Amino acid sequence: MMTLIMTQTTTVEEQAIAAKKAAKQLSILSTAEKNEALLILADALERNYEAILAENEKDLMNGKEKGFEDAFMDRLALTRERIADFAEGLRQVAEHADPVGDVLSDWTLENGLNVKEIRVPLGVIGMIYEARPNVTVDAAGLALKSGNAIILKGGSSALSSNKAIVDTMHHALENTKVPKEAIQFIATADREATQQLFTMKEHIDVLIPRGGGALIKAVVENATVPVLETGVGNCHLYVDEEADTEKALNIMINAKTDRPAVCNAAETLIVHQAWLEKNKEQLAAAFQENGITVHGDEAAAATLPNVVPATETDWADEYLSLDIAVKVVNDIDEAIDHIDQYGTKHSEAIITESAENAKKFLQLVDAAALYHNASTRFTDGGALGFGAEIGISTQKLHARGPMGLPALTTRKYVMVGDGLVR
Repeated sequence: MMTLIMTQTTTVEEQAIAAKKAAKQLSILSTAEKNEALLILADALERNYEAILAENEKDLMNGKEKGFEDAFMDRLALTRERIADFAEGLRQVAEHADPVGDVLSDWTLENGLNVKEIRVPLGVIGMIYEARPNVTVDAAGLALKSGNAIILKGGSSALSSNKAIVDTMHHALENTKVPKEAIQFIATADREATQQLFTMKEHIDVLIPRGGGALIKAVVENATVPVLETGVGNCHLYVDEEADTEKALNIMINAKTDRPAVCNAAETLIVHQAWLEKNKEQLAAAFQENGITVHGDEAAAATLPNVVPATETDWADEYLSLDIAVKVVNDIDEAIDHIDQYGTKHSEAIITESAENAKKFLQLVDAAALYHNASTRFTDGGALGFGAEIGISTQKLHARGPMGLPALTTRKYVMVGDGLVR
């Protein structure tokens, strides 16, 4: 029998073929059968936490030896609580409505031909991601619930952790109707294996890259398989002239410091000159108390203490740390222009008590997620009630924003007649 985790004798193509076969079996399972499998997977992960943590420790030791940054190590690290969160995410997915089989539209033509537009699984998903073992669980759970097989290619930095997680899931699936082959894991750091995924259009229906800009760019530019593009999060907070001081400071602190290494954390604070002048002491104190390093333009440096002069890189890139770029503007139009130039179409927020300015911002800013008087940290499947997510799409075709179950389906038209010909 073909092994499920890649070995020296199992090729990526063989895994893809096995996944395609499993996808056929999975596509006809009932919602109850898929939900039962998800609950069994959740219980198995919680029971097997010690073995998973032991393997995660190997990855952490390797990361320390290689000098990985703190933000990277935070994304890599597992705890019993984080594993429990993985399991809870699977249980939430089980509770959500199954999109497969939904009739999106139904009509009958004058000639008697009945037409139904029905939601169906994509088929086989190739998932390429970096050092976040939670993606292994989230992606597998969402794929199974939406009737898809999945091929997982995680980063080498989390190889031991991911192998332990997938091994746990494989053993658990033996007690379900879901075929084990529906979850494939490429357990190698060989880049050639990743390149193979890019071009197996005959076996894989879609690729989803999740990670840094370099990874996403490599997939988008080299893949012949269709790509569901997730994007980096150069997210902005615009504090308008009419912003409430307490709201603005609380939202800024949350968006920057809650988890600075994630894609929905704020990287740039755009602030109206008039608001800054009135609230400069409170803002400076908030930066200092929360250990935030400010990289600012000339106006910010002239108003706030300890400002590092901002460069083009500061406006364009993610920090993924307790650093923030500060841009001072004279009006909302200047703020929107800055976002248009440097934003990554991920998450953008305005803090204001002006209904007119809020409406203008929400209408004119081009991003997958927009906020008025709320933190960008809510761009997350769990936070928005989707359960787990497979990524945040910043493109405009097929899916945009947090991608939950419906984003992992497509549609087909089913026509029924009674001997009709044209």
